[in-house]
Amino acid sequence: MARNSIGKQFVVTSFGESHGPAVGSVVDGFPSNKVIDMDFIHYQMSRRRPGQSTITTDRNESDDFEILSGIFEGKSTGAPITFLIKNTNAQSKDYNHLKDIYRPGHADYTYQAKYGIRDHNGGGRSSARITSGWVAAGALAQSYLKQKYGIEICAYTHSIGPIVAPQIENLSHEIVDAHITRCPHPNSAMEMEKLINKLKAEGNSVGGKIKVRIRGLNAGIGEPVFGKLNALLSFYMMSINAVKSVEIGDEDLSTHFGADLADEPNIPGTFNTKYNHNAGILGGISSGEDIHFTVGFKPPSSISTQQKAFNTNFEIVDLNITGRHDPCVLPRAIPIVETMTAALLLDLILENQ
Repeated sequence: MARNSIGKQFVVTSFGESHGPAVGSVVDGFPSNKVIDMDFIHYQMSRRRPGQSTITTDRNESDDFEILSGIFEGKSTGAPITFLIKNTNAQSKDYNHLKDIYRPGHADYTYQAKYGIRDHNGGGRSSARITSGWVAAGALAQSYLKQKYGIEICAYTHSIGPIVAPQIENLSHEIVDAHITRCPHPNSAMEMEKLINKLKAEGNSVGGKIKVRIRGLNAGIGEPVFGKLNALLSFYMMSINAVKSVEIGDEDLSTHFGADLADEPNIPGTFNTKYNHNAGILGGISSGEDIHFTVGFKPPSSISTQQKAFNTNFEIVDLNITGRHDPCVLPRAIPIVETMTAALLLDLILENQ
């Protein structure tokens, strides 16, 4: 059974390939008669789109979308909502020489092993290009969560390679978007930009970490024991291309002692702990405190530096990857992380009801 859908109540089904006519998503389960914040969906799509700055891929897609169903006079009808995003700047010729080569670090070989066929143009279905449909669907959920429940989700670039920004407390999208790296610490952001540009010129790439904060989620969200909020957060995040780690709460908790991490009561009259080391999730259920977690991304595998690779006969050959690729995915991954988080939270809130 193909797994192209995610969620139980708020279900997102993804479709399309990197160099096909279009990509997109179908949303089923969104509440009816709700005003759709089109501006916010466009905003998140613009943050994800390729070609947005000097430190991203040179592929230039506007990521304008069409809504084919489920919206009438600006409101949801309760029917499935279909987002269509056309591919207008694909250059398939850049991938002709990869037809018989499995690129290192990509899903080329595993797709061939599973399906007996693969689309070598930009990775086809395994490309991060398909996440544009996820962002459209998740932005729908994110705007609704803010309007209906006052839930705010904000992510930012915490580290790129060896450059680590200090913890940021007063987060907002405006502060995060002030720099093209989407790191809200100005000095760190400038260092990150220099590093990315250096690696881009050298044909190399770099990974890093994104920090996420959820504010305003009520206590009681999460389904024990095999539907824990933290487990599902990890599942949604690990579904994003290039994600290799998810840490809930303080980083490196495993290196501390229990006495160091005791969440002492703080303010009487409501559940509020002094340090919130467990990041607002206890027993897999939200406590009502802020939730924070960290998502780690590997460096992009498509680099122009010469590599060794297997061909389809499993012979070792020289590989020179051409085309347009991100030297670092983090700036464009911020809206993907936020909207996938929103898709999960809306799904669990609807399930809780």
